[in-house]
Amino acid sequence: MRTKILYEDKDVLVVHKPAGLAVQTAHVGQQDVESELKNYLAGKNASPYLGIVHRLDQPVEGVLIFAKTRKAAADLNRQLQRGDFCKEYLAVICGSPQQKERELIDYLLKEKGRALVIGPVGNSPKDAKRAVLHYRVEAQNETAAGELSLLRIWLETGRFHQIRAQLSHAGFPILGDSKYGSEASGQMNSELGIRHTALCACKLCFSHPANGKEMEYAVNPENPAFSFFEPDK
Repeated sequence: MRTKILYEDKDVLVVHKPAGLAVQTAHVGQQDVESELKNYLAGKNASPYLGIVHRLDQPVEGVLIFAKTRKAAADLNRQLQRGDFCKEYLAVICGSPQQKERELIDYLLKEKGRALVIGPVGNSPKDAKRAVLHYRVEAQNETAAGELSLLRIWLETGRFHQIRAQLSHAGFPILGDSKYGSEASGQMNSELGIRHTALCACKLCFSHPANGKEMEYAVNPENPAFSFFEPDK
């Protein structure tokens, strides 16, 4: 099983999803996190319940929580809708932002499997959704292929492909992101050998659906793009 279990009890499963594995897929015969976990639970229970609470894009890695009962799923979904989940991300971007801390506010429109950043809300289609994120530059590194920066990111809203689309629109595509990257970032991907989007949902905090205890889980990114910010690099 490629998915790593970080915590499990009778109500929840907290896992580290690897990059390249979809949370759920409609393609017959294609493995995903859902099927891996259902097969795992089937070894303990003939008819296991697994509720998907939130998702990560297929090329993105990080912490996810799944519910093992319908009651837990309902509670976790309420927390998610209220914005009670605390989510933190790390990303490696191409370039060097002048502002070391910044808030990005955009309006996104989902179209043909992409998030499009569009103009001011007054001139935007009614389906456009406000997207807000905050980032802080943690480190920078000049590589043979160009300058990279490590960002820590907090989301105020949770839109489709939000981080990837907003950073690209701001002029700093995420390393390894072929969908939202530029020609220059694509060249960097090739020169540095990065195949997956260098974005990791590194921390997740929530209240346990059964006892209300505050739970916090964190992972270190496995994407080799993050190795450019190790002390010996």
